[in-house]
Amino acid sequence: MKQIIYAVEDDAALRELYSFSLENEFDCRCFEDGDSLFGMLSEKTPSLIILDIMLPGDDGFAILSRLKSTNATSHIPLIIVSAKGDEVYKVKGLNMGADDYIAKPFGVLELVARIKANLRKNAPPEKGNIDYKDIHINFSKHQILIKGIPIETTLKEYDLMCLFCENADQVLERKTIFNKVWGYAFYGETRTLDVHIMELRKKLSEAGSEVTLQTIRGIGYMLT
Repeated sequence: MKQIIYAVEDDAALRELYSFSLENEFDCRCFEDGDSLFGMLSEKTPSLIILDIMLPGDDGFAILSRLKSTNATSHIPLIIVSAKGDEVYKVKGLNMGADDYIAKPFGVLELVARIKANLRKNAPPEKGNIDYKDIHINFSKHQILIKGIPIETTLKEYDLMCLFCENADQVLERKTIFNKVWGYAFYGETRTLDVHIMELRKKLSEAGSEVTLQTIRGIGYMLT
């Protein structure tokens, strides 16, 4: 069975391009606005979403925020494809939880390659559960429990906690964390990682966990 790709794009020509270029390897379904997307999401969850920024009604950033703040859709890999190729828009999209960002115009081969790369990166891990102190990670349910109680996390927070628990009591460099979790070269000028660490610390504290995320100044972080 083909993996399902949802593409949100108000340009009819680009919707046709998506359908034509992806039909051999994926089941691609296109929507012209956010309302149409969310209507279908209530019926079927895709393997990946392609999202334009400039859209009628809610723009791509508003849609992205809604997707990543909703537990049922926060885990879906998402690629922004937009004519807004300036670095500020790219960084904003990635900071909000997008997995990748492609500037228009783009090549079809590059698009397909990026889709496959993000699907591989977000494939469910084929390994056992992880236990570290009072943290339990259940891979089959994509769930983190602290003292036996599930906590809600975004996809990136979940991926970060998995990485830290797998490497507990070891210092992880910032560039290593970015490459493992975000899959792109380290952006030294962004605070993406710091914001996610802050949120994880807050959730650990609220759950009363004995685990701490230590800052190793000038290097990275360590779970202890």
